[in-house]
Amino acid sequence: MAAGIRHWQKVRHSIAGGMAALSLLLSGCAAGPSALAERPPAGAVPGPALWRLSDADTTIYLFGTVHALPQGTQWLDARVQRAFDASEELVTEVDLATMRASGQSLAGAGMLPEGQSLRDLMQPDNREEFEAALVTLGLPVEAFDRMEPWLAAMSLSLLPVVRAGYQADAGVESALASKAEGKTRSGLERIEDQIALFDTLPMAAQLAYLDQAVHQMPSASSSLDAMVAEWLAGDAEDLAALINAEVTDSDLHARLLTRRNANWAGWIADRLNRPGTVFVAVGAGHLAGDGSVQDQLRDRGLQVTRVWQ
Repeated sequence: MAAGIRHWQKVRHSIAGGMAALSLLLSGCAAGPSALAERPPAGAVPGPALWRLSDADTTIYLFGTVHALPQGTQWLDARVQRAFDASEELVTEVDLATMRASGQSLAGAGMLPEGQSLRDLMQPDNREEFEAALVTLGLPVEAFDRMEPWLAAMSLSLLPVVRAGYQADAGVESALASKAEGKTRSGLERIEDQIALFDTLPMAAQLAYLDQAVHQMPSASSSLDAMVAEWLAGDAEDLAALINAEVTDSDLHARLLTRRNANWAGWIADRLNRPGTVFVAVGAGHLAGDGSVQDQLRDRGLQVTRVWQ
């Protein structure tokens, strides 16, 4: 039990470091197959999907990422490397240079008021299942009592993934950041914006989200394994179908995906008004399925093409 608690303390520190550690399970929900899906031409190179849009003096690459991966995962091919090397600017969901300093924001926002307990907010059956899940992880049943339901749900989703070997330090954003010397760096959102996506959910929705996390916990690592396999193969549509099954609440889906994609498409469209080459790296689920960033750019009359070679 003591070893489990120590492990949880390490994971809690990782969560406080930023939302990127939560991987595709939380930050890249897809909306089903896209009517604009592209099929690979002859000679296409398999690998994570990369897209491009450009005008006379600006090129913007869109690269779908996995925020946490097992150490040693090979994903950076010559196609992606060329696009990255040609870019003067790296844009991620959150600027990684500021994200780690924002851990206190996450911890503060995700705590219940003094005197409240997470388990006291639950229905008896849900509480029993939740406590059993914590025991399965080797944690005391009171381990998450101070947390709001959304943060407990994130933590419960993250723990099996971390134990299966997935690490934010091995994720795509971390790898790109380590190669970004000399590039301008920025984020599409602040960590506070990402926290607010969950923290402003009604309590009933948060509790439903937590209950879903409890039910999905036994398959969390195998589900992520399947998603990563589709991502590595460059199959954006099958990836969309897998990710879509993870979040079924329509409001949470809109918060995590549709509204953010629309905001990002607006940013990208505005960025085309300034010259340069930009590499935008966001969770792969945002670049797959109906309502993807590419779909919303096309709705604005902008042509987005898949880079296959």
